Amino acid sequence: LKCDSVVSEISTGPGTVNFTINRELLAKTVLQQVWKDGSEYGVKSELFSAVPRQKAVIEFSSPNIAKKFHIGHLRSTIVGNFIANLKVALGHEVVRINYLGDWGMQFGLLGVGFQSFGNKEKLKSSPLQHLFEVYVQINKAAEDENTKKLAKDFFRKLEEHDEQTLSIWKQFRDLSIEEYIRIYKRLGVHFDEYSGESFYQEKAQEVLKMLEDKGLLQKTIKGTGVVDLSEKKDLSAVCTVMRSDGTSLYITRQFLIISFRDLAAAIDRMNKHSWDTMIYVTDKSQSNHFQHLFQILKLMGYDWAERCQHVSFGLVQGMKTRKGEVIFLEDVLNEVRSRMLQNMTSTKTTKEIQDPVETAEKVGLAALIIQDFRGLLSSDYQFSWDRALQSRGDTGVFLQYTHARLHSLEQMHGNAELTDVNVACLQEPDAISVLQHLLRYDEVLYRSSQDLQPKHIVSYLLTLSHLAAVAHKTLPVKGSAPDVAQARLCLFHAARSVLANGMKLLGITPVTQM
Repeated sequence: LKCDSVVSEISTGPGTVNFTINRELLAKTVLQQVWKDGSEYGVKSELFSAVPRQKAVIEFSSPNIAKKFHIGHLRSTIVGNFIANLKVALGHEVVRINYLGDWGMQFGLLGVGFQSFGNKEKLKSSPLQHLFEVYVQINKAAEDENTKKLAKDFFRKLEEHDEQTLSIWKQFRDLSIEEYIRIYKRLGVHFDEYSGESFYQEKAQEVLKMLEDKGLLQKTIKGTGVVDLSEKKDLSAVCTVMRSDGTSLYITRQFLIISFRDLAAAIDRMNKHSWDTMIYVTDKSQSNHFQHLFQILKLMGYDWAERCQHVSFGLVQGMKTRKGEVIFLEDVLNEVRSRMLQNMTSTKTTKEIQDPVETAEKVGLAALIIQDFRGLLSSDYQFSWDRALQSRGDTGVFLQYTHARLHSLEQMHGNAELTDVNVACLQEPDAISVLQHLLRYDEVLYRSSQDLQPKHIVSYLLTLSHLAAVAHKTLPVKGSAPDVAQARLCLFHAARSVLANGMKLLGITPVTQM
C-alpha cells in the first residue's frame, strides 16, 4: 500500500491497518465545499444523487376551530414543518396542508351558543379565544333538550346550505384562519392550503356510493355501516364508517372510525396534486385510524395508498404556563418569550440588543423545538421550562448562543476570505475535530431524510456547537499572526454556516445577537 495525495501515512496495529488522511487536504476540501455550496452544503452530496425528486403532500397541525389548540397540535406543527423544510431543501416539491376541524355537530352548538353569548367585536379582535369561550359556555347547557334541538336545527341548516347559517359559519372559519396565520407566522410556519372537513361534504357522498358499488359497505345487525378489513372476509376485523341513522360519522379519529371525508380528502388530493407521497403528521393514538384509512383506500382499488405514510409522535406531559393549562398556542409562545426575556435581562453577559423581544422569542422557540426533537418522535416526554431554557448543556438556547457568538466574532474581525487561506495553519486537534464533523453533515441529512426523525440533525448540531465552543477557546483569532487569524476565521465561518443551515431545517431562526 502506497501513500498518495489523500492518505499521508499508513501503519499497522494488532490486526488493523491504519490510514492517516492528509489534514491539509481535509481542511482545504471541507472549507471550499462549505464556502461554495453555502445554504446547499450537504444537500449536493453524492449520497442524494440517486434519490429521485418527488412531490410530497404533508398534512400537519390541523387544529379544531373553537376548541383548544393543545400541545399535540404544537408538536404536529413543528414536526410537519421540519419534514416539509427537509424535503424542500433536498429538492422535492412540497404542498403543506392544514386540514381544519371545521365541520360537525359542534358547529350546531357553536352557532346556537353565539346567538346567546356571542359578541361581534370580540369575535373580530380575538376569534379563537372568543369562540372557545362561547363553546365552553354552551357546552354547559348541551344536555338541555331545547339546546340539543336548536343545535341540531342549526347544523341541519348548515348541511342544507342555508345562506344565513352558512355566512355565520364562514365568518367563524375565516376569522379563525386569519388568526391562525398570524400565530403560525410567529412560529415561522406557513401553509399552501387551508383545507378542512367542510370541503368534502358532497365528495363524502360519492365515496359512500363507491363503497356500495364495490360491495365493500356491509350492514351489521345494529344497522351500522362497516368495511370488512379481515383477510378471510369473516368480519373479524371491521372498520365502522356509518351510524345506524345513516349519517356519515364525524371524524373522531381516535376511535377507529373512518369518516368518508378522510377518504374523500385523500382521493381529492391525488386528483389535484398527483403526489408521489402523502404524509400525515399526528399523535400516535391515531395510528390505527390511518392504518384503516390506507387499507380501505387499497380495497377501493387505489394502489397509491401504499405511498401514504403516518408520521406519529408521542405525548408531552407537564406543559403548563403560569396561568395554568395550555389552551392556545399563543399562550405557549408568549410564555416562552417572557421567560426568555427574563433570563436574558438577568444575565450579565447580555449585550444591548436592538430588539430584545424578538430575540427572546426566537431563542425561546429554539428551546422548545430542541427539547421536543432531541429524542425519537414516538417517545412521550416530560416537558420542563427550566431544562428547555438552560443556556448551557444540550439546549436550543446553547445553539443560539453559539451562533450569535460566532457571528459577532466575524463582525469583530471582518469577514473571512477563502481565497488566501493557508490551511497549514489549521492542523491543531481542535480544528481537525470541527472539520471532520463538518464533513459528516451530509450523512446526517441522509439519515433524517430516510426515517424523517429530526434527532439526528439535533444531535449533530449540538456536537458541532460544543466542538466550536472548545475551538473558540483554544484557537483565538485576536492576537494571532494574520494568516493564522484568517484561517481560523474561515473555520469559524464554516461552522456557523452549517449550524445556521441545520437550525433553519429544524424550524429555528438563528439570532445574531444575544
